[in-house]
Amino acid sequence: MGRYEEWMSLALTEARAALESDDVPVGAVVIDAAGRVIGRGRNERELRHDPTGHAEMMAIREAADALEDWHLTGCTLVVTLEPCVMCAGAIVAARVPVVVFGAWDEKAGASGSVYDILRDRRLNHRVEVYAGVCEVECAALLRQFFLNPARRAIR
Repeated sequence: MGRYEEWMSLALTEARAALESDDVPVGAVVIDAAGRVIGRGRNERELRHDPTGHAEMMAIREAADALEDWHLTGCTLVVTLEPCVMCAGAIVAARVPVVVFGAWDEKAGASGSVYDILRDRRLNHRVEVYAGVCEVECAALLRQFFLNPARRAIR
């Protein structure tokens, strides 16, 4: 198992924890240049009643607090689902150089599917993107969540 797969397993642990609050199971971790986890996040929109409560946002905030700096240069963000427009904007703003993601988001993805904000040459920062890491496992977790009839009855 390579380092991206190892890091994705940590993000998947966060994604599974999101299920406790009936949040969409997406998880993320931020890894510093030394290979240490400095930020963890999971979707918390339902838990916090916060539309910005995406896994990436939570992990980026925690990493910035850990570094006491909003510049996340030298870090890698690992997330189970392709970042959306909001999260891609935060990634660019934080100067994250590398993003690794699992499942593609064909409806709202902004890292190569619907949009490609992370590699847009018009912006002041471009990100190296590694897509499809542990894709089958990441996509299966999401599929199970959305196909769960008990979950749909709650909404």
